[in-house]
Amino acid sequence: MLANQKSIDFTELDINLLPTVMIIGRPNVGKSALFNRLIRRREALVYNTPDDHVTRDIRDGLAKLGDLRFRVLDSAGLETEATSGSILNRTAAMTANMLARTQFAIFLIDVRTGLHPLDQEVGKWLRKHAPGINPIVAMNKSESLHKDPNSFAEAATEALKLGFGEPIAISAETGLGMTALHESLRPMLENYMAKVLDGKSSQDENLSQDNGSSKDDESKLPLQLAIVGRPNVGKSTLLNVLLQEDRVLVGPEAGLTRDSVRAQFQYQGRTVYLVDTAGWLQRGDRHKGPNSLSVMQSRKNLMRAHIVALVLDAEEIAKARRSMTHAEVVIARQAVEEGRGLVVVVNKMDLLKGPRNSALYKRVKEAVPQEIQMVIPQITGIPVLFISAIDGRGRAAVMSQVIAAYEKWCLRLSTARLNRWLRKVASRHSWKDQGSQTKIKYFTQVKARPPTFVAFVSGNTKLSDTYVRFLTKSLKEDFDMGGIPIRIMQRSVPRMASGSSSKTGHSTGKTVERTPSDKRSVVV
Repeated sequence: MLANQKSIDFTELDINLLPTVMIIGRPNVGKSALFNRLIRRREALVYNTPDDHVTRDIRDGLAKLGDLRFRVLDSAGLETEATSGSILNRTAAMTANMLARTQFAIFLIDVRTGLHPLDQEVGKWLRKHAPGINPIVAMNKSESLHKDPNSFAEAATEALKLGFGEPIAISAETGLGMTALHESLRPMLENYMAKVLDGKSSQDENLSQDNGSSKDDESKLPLQLAIVGRPNVGKSTLLNVLLQEDRVLVGPEAGLTRDSVRAQFQYQGRTVYLVDTAGWLQRGDRHKGPNSLSVMQSRKNLMRAHIVALVLDAEEIAKARRSMTHAEVVIARQAVEEGRGLVVVVNKMDLLKGPRNSALYKRVKEAVPQEIQMVIPQITGIPVLFISAIDGRGRAAVMSQVIAAYEKWCLRLSTARLNRWLRKVASRHSWKDQGSQTKIKYFTQVKARPPTFVAFVSGNTKLSDTYVRFLTKSLKEDFDMGGIPIRIMQRSVPRMASGSSSKTGHSTGKTVERTPSDKRSVVV
């Protein structure tokens, strides 16, 4: 950076403008551990598997290294001699594709094993596929050499043979050497950002104005979408279609995805954070090791999501003559109970096309929505889509339903509007004994995401389950809130305070009661 050039504050930059740094190296040198260290979360799976490779996909995260901010990519281990068509060969091709759109790279080696022949092969591969990138060579696991200057000097001399300049010593596990990494990255990142920001000030102003105008509208906030389902139903293919790039490894092998892969993209001016989870295994199929860690990680990402896209296999549905297995029902119910919006995507419909399968194709399209409603009675109006992700189609249809569900999930209704609605719906309901029916004094929404309402009733009485179901059904129909969880709670207002509520306020003497059907207060 030039001496008179102003220092750049990376913490204030728009995330879409930040430079990208990819971590590359042969298998099992600690790339995922460094990725976790940089993003300050244990997001990438780290497992000691000398004979296997845990990471198979490209993971994307926001790195926070001191005052630096940049996008960091965790890649699969490179083996240049992998046979054509093998998993390792396909991951190398995917890494090369992403590297072509990356500005910087950290070349990681394991200092404890010395310069491995595969390290030199990776160096040659880098020069071939990214001639414009001069990577930072980082000797990982250097805590073992920290007290031995001679061993460290020998390792550094050996690493110089790669031809990428002076190496730095780090330990992704302990945090050793992060200052050195910061000092190596900073001048390169600042020079890059100075060029990016040159002449873009007007665009930045427009962007900040757009962001400021959407603060009050929760539906315009970034959307978090999780793609879930059993192994080999096409989740990763769908993710690649939504991103419009090959970010995740796909193929006929079941269980290819181990990490829950997070990615960010823009759709119609909206930021979407997308998570492709590892296949949700049946209880009897789980094993110790990376697969069990994948299941735990998938559950965590399901809880973080706003909208859950449950992917089903059309061919398996046709063969089994049922829409959902027990594992898929568990996923759907858990999403609903946690208050998440749900969209069902039936993939691989291309396998049911053709004159022979026309009747089967039609039967699947008719039966699936009906069966989903039967097994998930808590929610009505769940959107069901039929696509073929392998053909690259379905992006617009899926995102349209996801955004529609998200906007309903973020819906807020004013108290005045709700109470006008309440008077109308109360007149529509016929009661056998009007005198014994609990009266709602007023009705209000206390939060969105998902929509949560409180009914204030007189005395110690409470609404019947029948009335609660009637209210939720009416809310869904009158405000177009089908397909998402709705929560209704009750609060009692003592009769003695009802006449002087204007003076004392409704906060005096309130008690909270939840309906018997309100398990986590989810009613639809």
